[in-house]
Amino acid sequence: MPRRYSTMDRSFTLDRREFVKAAGACSAVASGVVLGVPAFGDEAPKPAEVETNIADFLKVPKSKHSLPGPFPGRVVKVTDPRSLVGDKVDAKVVAEMFERGLRALTGVAPKQAFGMLFTRDDVIGLKVNPVGPPLINTRPELVDAVIRWLVDNQLPKGNIVIWDRFEPMLKDAGYTAERFPGVRIEALQTMDEEGNRWRDEKGNHISTANFDPDAFYFAKGVLGKGVRGYKDDEFYLNQHVFAGEYSYFGKLVTRRLTKIVNLAAYKNTGNGISMATKNLGFAAICNTGRLHAPLFFRVCTEVLAAPWVRDKLVLNVTDGLRAQYDGGPDKDEKFVYPNHSLYVATDPFALDMTCHRELVAKRKAMGVTVNEHPKFTDYLHYAEKLGLGIADPARITLVTA
Repeated sequence: MPRRYSTMDRSFTLDRREFVKAAGACSAVASGVVLGVPAFGDEAPKPAEVETNIADFLKVPKSKHSLPGPFPGRVVKVTDPRSLVGDKVDAKVVAEMFERGLRALTGVAPKQAFGMLFTRDDVIGLKVNPVGPPLINTRPELVDAVIRWLVDNQLPKGNIVIWDRFEPMLKDAGYTAERFPGVRIEALQTMDEEGNRWRDEKGNHISTANFDPDAFYFAKGVLGKGVRGYKDDEFYLNQHVFAGEYSYFGKLVTRRLTKIVNLAAYKNTGNGISMATKNLGFAAICNTGRLHAPLFFRVCTEVLAAPWVRDKLVLNVTDGLRAQYDGGPDKDEKFVYPNHSLYVATDPFALDMTCHRELVAKRKAMGVTVNEHPKFTDYLHYAEKLGLGIADPARITLVTA
């Protein structure tokens, strides 16, 4: 398929706080909408099939590190009530929990676990979820624990990149160079030096060069313009960088990172979840807002099937120190509760199925009306058919540690 993208010719200015508030920072579903589109079609029937380039991804031979990794269907849940007391996270306890999770998952000490997944020459991207700070985002204390493990195994700090799609969100969640000295902090979509504009004086997206024109997720006929709920196509295109049917992967993902550690947060999005697979599925590429309504959670499977993600994603940790059972994936304090847990897996689909079932049970216990339509888990079973992970609960082993 040919390379197709375009930029608008008008400049657009947006205050950083206004952007986060108005768009839910685009990678999130704020108050049930993503730029005006209902959250993954909660009230809509399952979308019709859309032609994508998933077949091209599947033609690429897998590597030894490809999903679902060395422990398909194995999920470890580590719980310690000392990890979170009131609003205070105990960093030492979180680090102990992370190491317990590694041991329980791999059967070996953390040093040997490092050797299973990485080399000292790897460039490792820590994909955080910065949506909803300080309540329900990936906690910096967990990131500290992962960095310490990597550095203790002689990985240079300069080979570690904390990343997300949107630069303002990383800053608002506390992911800064001052907080994490020696570690790179990078976003796929960046603003000007003043932090106010997404386009230069000529109207070109500042982030255009951050995306790889040779690596894309294609959705036939899904263009963005005229999508229900978008009042201003200019605003849509401003946040999504390109027009057209192509969602480009970030060059950070395709060309620079050699491994990815996925550090998700524990939260819902309607009757579905916004955890491990969505943390990458809707952040490794641009132009995602238009994909919600027509493709539903399918994006979370197909983007992870792309070799640039599938062959690099070697570890997933869902931060469940706090959890949110409704109103997500942006924060809603009345639905947040202490969960005191970390979930560890090489298989993100088994991890998401485990957390989905757990969250459904929590929603029922709290009296929330639950829609258990298969569309909320079809994407996980789809991944199992593609050989990317295990979704059948009968084939998933949950280990508590």
